[in-house]
Formats: sequence, structure tokens, C-alpha cells
Amino acid sequence: MIRALLVTAAFLAGTAAATPTASAAGPVPHYLMTAFTNSSESNMYVYDSPNATTFTQVRANAYTPPSGLIRDPSVIRHTDGYYYIVYTTNWTGDTIGFARSADYVNWTFLRNVRVGLNGTTGSTWAPEWFKDSDGSVHVVFSASTTGTAGQFRPYRITATNAALSAWTSPVALGIPANYIDSFLVKVGGTYHNFLKNETTKYIEHATATSLNGPWTFVGTGNWAGWGSGLEGPALVKLPDGRWRIYFDQYGQRRYFYADSANLTSFGAKTEMAGLSGTARHFTVLREDSGDGTAVPTGNRSLRSVNLPDRYVRHRDNLGHVDQVSPSSSLSVRQDATFTVVAGLANASCYSLRSVNFPERYLRHYDFRVRLDANTGDAVFARDATFCGRAGLAGGTSFESYSHPGRYLRHFGHELRVDWRTSDSAFAGDASFTVTAPLA
Repeated sequence: MIRALLVTAAFLAGTAAATPTASAAGPVPHYLMTAFTNSSESNMYVYDSPNATTFTQVRANAYTPPSGLIRDPSVIRHTDGYYYIVYTTNWTGDTIGFARSADYVNWTFLRNVRVGLNGTTGSTWAPEWFKDSDGSVHVVFSASTTGTAGQFRPYRITATNAALSAWTSPVALGIPANYIDSFLVKVGGTYHNFLKNETTKYIEHATATSLNGPWTFVGTGNWAGWGSGLEGPALVKLPDGRWRIYFDQYGQRRYFYADSANLTSFGAKTEMAGLSGTARHFTVLREDSGDGTAVPTGNRSLRSVNLPDRYVRHRDNLGHVDQVSPSSSLSVRQDATFTVVAGLANASCYSLRSVNFPERYLRHYDFRVRLDANTGDAVFARDATFCGRAGLAGGTSFESYSHPGRYLRHFGHELRVDWRTSDSAFAGDASFTVTAPLA
């Protein structure tokens, strides 16, 4: 009995000693891209990148609409945790299409929205999401009343409900005729619009203090030195505060990016190896995981904060939180012990490798956590990578690298990766103490 108490005391002492401390590394970004391709206007491809430069394919033909095209797909992450795309449905007509996804791999058609602007003989092209600083959600698109050769102008519609299923009538942005492919960002009180001049084929830059203008063109002609024959601008902010603009040199089927510290002057264009010649008119969504909280590497166990007699373990190749103690069998304690290593998809995060099946890692699949052999592909790597965050209810929480906002948590003693809610129950379910290894 005395010996058992001593073992337990030593075990608990090891638990306390191994508690991680926070670092100041900051959140870890990943960049999600949706695109159509030179080979297909009716299938959307999905790509991902850890650095906004090198993109790997997540899924080809990830979404095909029930009818029409899927040109110019633009992606956002909404407050409900779903990813939404909006896209061009046809060369002519007055509709834009919407679809959504929980995991950005499997997409479901939602609806075509008739903007009621130009009828079947006009054209409605290049819709782009824009979320304003007040939280309002808009789609900015280009429309012509006389078809594909007409004088395009940018308009916007605004969501009137949280489900993004009801929209206002179109409102003109106040840009002159023959401009297309507007992409908006807001910095402070200034709106920046990067758009294509259909007459000169240059990407130009206009600013305004109101979404409805008046707009002042601050970069016209070859102001950035990128040349003409460009379209489809899209911007994303980099971790160091700079901006990156992507654009399509469509006549040569080549894709480029350029960087800026202030949205006023940009560097030279750089061709995107691996995407140039394949992807067309895409947008890039940056998402951040974790907060830089350090997790001790090496062999460790994860004890539930709100069920402290239970530990993360694999059982029948599925993740659970089960009751485990120093007196449990060796095989059970091994199932509850993992080697914490640098993240397979990003070394600033972490992956959890089984100690008794070292070729297998904890990963989520359809948001259920399971123990799978490493297939070596980029999708597996992302699904098996988690970023440290200060525990929502003490200890440490693990945020999914591939799906920021979803956390490793137990529910009914089963491990899942679920969208964070604000209640205390979720916080407890998603918090773990990183302890000395059980085996």
C-alpha cells in the first residue's frame, strides 16, 4: 500500500513538472485558396499553403455546381464556422452562385442568387466577398447590361441575415464604366479597391473613405510596373504586416504575386511556380491557429482538465479520454502515451505520434479523431497538426492547424475536433494538462 502511494505521488509530481509554459511565438498562419483552372470552368480546385507562396493541392474537382460554371470562386470563413464560396455561374445572365463547406474539402450547393440587374442578356462576373470592419458582409461583382463585350461596372449586394441567404438589391460602387474584377480591403478608415481597367488591361488602384465612394484613382496605367494583360487581383495580409497581391496574366496563362508594405507601392511581380499555367482567378483566405503556447516535446500524456482521472488515448484506432492510472496495464498506459513532435504540416505546431505504433499519428477525419498511419500526403499532414494555445480552462488547448477555430476536445468521452463555442463546458472539454509519460 505504501509503495503504491509512493508510485502515485511520483506520478503526480511528474505531471505537475511537465506543465508547459507559454511562449511569444504568436499564431501560426495557413492560407486557403479556391480556384478554377485552365482545364475546367466547371470544377473548383482547393489548395493550401503555410507561407502564401508555395501551395499544394488539397483536392481537385472539390466542387461542381449542379449546372453552369464555377469561374472566379471567392472564399470566406463565416461566423458560423462554415466556409462559403461565391462564384460566376455563366458567361451571361444575372445570377451568382453560393456553396458552403464545413471542412473546405466537401462542398454543398446552396443557391443561385438573382441580382436582378441586367437580365439574361447581360453578364454578371467575378463576385468577391468583402467583410467590412462593422461586421457587415458584402459581395462585390462586375455587371454589364450588354453581355460579355459590354461596359462592366462594379456593384455590391449586402447580406441581410446571418445565414447569408438574403441580400439587398445591387448598389453601384461609384466606379466609372469599363472596370471589372474589384477586390476590396480596408485599412483604418480607407477602402482600397484593386480592379482591372478593361480598356487598358492594367490593374489599377482606387481609394475611398466610404464603400459607396467617391473613389480616387491613386494608381493608374502601369503604375506598379507589372505590365498589361492582367486580371483577377486578390489580396491577403502576411504575418509581418505586409500585403500580397495575386493576379493572372491570362493571355500567357501565368500567375504572379507582388508584395507591399503600405498598399501604395509594390515590388516586382514573382511568378508562382507550380500554379502558373494551372490555376485561374483565385482568392486566398488567411487563417491563424494557436497563440504560440509551447508544448513540451518528447514522450508525453494528455490529461483532461475537467475529467482529471481520464487521459487521451487511442482505443481500436479511435481517440478517447479514458480512465488511466499508474496501476493500469502497460498496454493501456502505452495507448495513452504519445511522442510530441514538430507538426507534420508546420514545424511551429505539433503532431502526436503513438509510442506503441510509431508510424501512426492522431489526426481528425470528418472531425472525429483517430489513429492513422502517416500516408505522407499534405492532407494527412494538415489533419495531424495541432497548434498550442493557452488552455481555455487551464492547461493547454490544441487548435487544429488545418481548420482554425476547431479544437481537440472530448465529447461523450470521444475525441473530436469541434468548432469552438463560448460555453464553459466546451472550454473544459478542450483543455488538457501535458504530463510526464504514462509509459
